[in-house]
Amino acid sequence: MHDIPTPPPRGPQDAHPRLLAIDWGTTSLRGVLIGAHGRIVARRALPHGILHVAPDGFASAFEQHFGDWLEQAPALCLLSGMIGSRQGWQEAPYCPCPAGFDALCRNLAWLPAVGGVPIAIVPGMSVAPLGGVDTVAGVPDVMRGEEIQVFGALRLMQRRDGLLVLPGTHSKWVQVQDGVITRFKTFMTGELFALLTRHSILSRTTDVQASLNETAFVQGVQRGLRDEALGHLLFGVRALSLFDTLDPARSSSYLSGLLIGQELRDMRPAPGDTVALIGNDALALRYRLALAQLSCDTVVFGDEATWAGHQAVQTHLTETAA
Repeated sequence: MHDIPTPPPRGPQDAHPRLLAIDWGTTSLRGVLIGAHGRIVARRALPHGILHVAPDGFASAFEQHFGDWLEQAPALCLLSGMIGSRQGWQEAPYCPCPAGFDALCRNLAWLPAVGGVPIAIVPGMSVAPLGGVDTVAGVPDVMRGEEIQVFGALRLMQRRDGLLVLPGTHSKWVQVQDGVITRFKTFMTGELFALLTRHSILSRTTDVQASLNETAFVQGVQRGLRDEALGHLLFGVRALSLFDTLDPARSSSYLSGLLIGQELRDMRPAPGDTVALIGNDALALRYRLALAQLSCDTVVFGDEATWAGHQAVQTHLTETAA
């Protein structure tokens, strides 16, 4: 295990940035520079995810995209997301759940400093079923990047418990108890929607460019909540179009509702629960509508959850080093 470099102390009048925080995903790269007083002073978003970088090119790509920020001598640089995968800069082994925030911080993967700035990668998290990892007892689950968003959202809510949902290509449902991620579950909802609307027979009768039809979407959610096989429900989208019950614009919303309804059927949050959603406004709206069908309240976070999570890591490192 690497020794953890201690960030140099910063006085209240110190003009140097406190933190360079980077979310480096599969297809995109985002970063913020957080000033000495904890506020974001600069943002940067680039279409240069890890798939756009040669295996030995991450160090040079990092300096190319953020070298000017490094020259400002931030106290620390933290990276999260797929940059810590086997295809990234350096693999940061998964932190097994149940795990709390302190465990996440203990398992940071430290990289060689650049220009005197300590650099670390936040590890992802994993969960394995009871009885071992095999196709009989069950299969494991993993996440990279979502864990920092979860702890960031909890920090913003000033809570240590909750159910958090991160909609997207691979939607995550994360359960936290007393500051510990006890379990989580991934659904390929966004990717399945894309495959069905581009490469299946449903592509002929769905218009993915159409705006959300809330009525059709809610109908899809309600049907998806039923105890029926997904394969049958999906063919129903085709059959409804043949009987002129769904036009292409409404069909897209209905299909989206079906898939998200299946997530809710599996997770079954209790009526009255408040679920934290972390994602863009368009996806958050769909999940808010869906969760309302189970009488659940919602609170929504965007990018601020990511950066709050990074700041929480730095605060923890500073406090434990003191």
